[in-house]
Amino acid sequence: MHALRARLRARRERIRSKPGLNTSYRIVLGVFGTVVLIAGLLMIPYPGPGWLVVFAGLGILATEFHWAHQVNTFAKRYYHAWIRWLSRQHLATKLIVMGATGLIVLTTMWMLGLFHTVGGWLGLHWTWLASPLFGR
Repeated sequence: MHALRARLRARRERIRSKPGLNTSYRIVLGVFGTVVLIAGLLMIPYPGPGWLVVFAGLGILATEFHWAHQVNTFAKRYYHAWIRWLSRQHLATKLIVMGATGLIVLTTMWMLGLFHTVGGWLGLHWTWLASPLFGR
C-alpha cells in the first residue's frame, strides 16, 4: 500500500509541474467530485449509502481543495454527533425522525411522478397521483 501511495504522489507531482495539465486535472477532478457530492446529497433521505457518497464526494474534492477537506471534517463531526444524539433518544423521537424521513421520500416520489407511473401500471388513473411538477 505504501508503494502505491508513493507512486500516486509522484504522478501527481509530475502533473502539478505542468501548469496546463494541472489546471485540467483540477477541473476534471472538481467536476467529478461535485457530481458525486450532489448525487450523495440527493440520496440522503433514501435507504442506502447517501452519507457515504457525500463523504466520498468531499473526499475526492479534498484531494485538491483545502476547503473541501475542512467541510468534510466538519460534516463528519456533526454527522457522528447527530448519530450519537439520535441513539440516546427515546423510541418516540426515533420514530418521529423515521416518519419525517419517510414523508420526504414519499413526497419526492410523488413530485417526480412515480405514483402516477405505478398507478398507470395498475390501472389506477386517480388525479391525485399526478405529479405537481410534471402534470402527468
